[in-house]
Amino acid sequence: MATPRVLIPMSNYGHDPTETAVPYTAFKRAGFEVVFATENGKTPACDKKMLEGITQKLLGATKSAVEAYNEMAKTQEFQAPLSWTLPGFSMDSYNLVFLPGGHEKSVRQLIDSDIIHKHLAAYFPTTQKPSPKTVAAVCHGVMVLSETNGEDGKSVIHECVTTALPTRFEQAAFWGTRAFLGDYYKTYGAGSDNVEESVRKRLDNPEKQFKSSLRLNPFVVQDEKYNYISARFPADAQLLAEQTIALVQGSMSPS
Repeated sequence: MATPRVLIPMSNYGHDPTETAVPYTAFKRAGFEVVFATENGKTPACDKKMLEGITQKLLGATKSAVEAYNEMAKTQEFQAPLSWTLPGFSMDSYNLVFLPGGHEKSVRQLIDSDIIHKHLAAYFPTTQKPSPKTVAAVCHGVMVLSETNGEDGKSVIHECVTTALPTRFEQAAFWGTRAFLGDYYKTYGAGSDNVEESVRKRLDNPEKQFKSSLRLNPFVVQDEKYNYISARFPADAQLLAEQTIALVQGSMSPS
């Protein structure tokens, strides 16, 4: 089997460190080649509130996740990402496109990018099974897909089963921290749709297709038609990484 190639597109700032570094570390240990990409090739940085200070201790990344992030941040691939706006940029050569989440408002750079939407609109249909290509997303990363329209004007995941950050989790974080963090936990500001609501609106049959769990134990959802796998929040990151690795390896193995 050829070495699997992974692309992790990121905003310049704001992604969740656990949802980025834990999968990255697992991909590297599995022998995958990992490439990062930002809008203009700028070195990204994850959300500092999740990495340091009282917000990290109360709400943020665990010590092991912080260590994984610090190690990832030193690597050549993280320090020198590709630029997704360059004319020659393409997702086609990658076996996996991984979309990390994060609620800091700067992640809208990725979620709202017309250029990323264009690339994903071309890439996602190629993950229909059997295929050596896979897409994985967690939390707000699922919104990058739900906001990407295909040729039919529908979201590229309109017929998929998926999960994303549950409304109850998002609302609990927002209301529980509003007194001292304002609308920090609302990526598009107070009063905007929750992630779950945003994703459900783009599905053909949200009652059947949107899968969720309010339990804190890891939860991951795989689609049956496409090599597409999704998760809810940081606590799912390790399981998401493990199942994504298995999916990629299985899809690339000779039948």
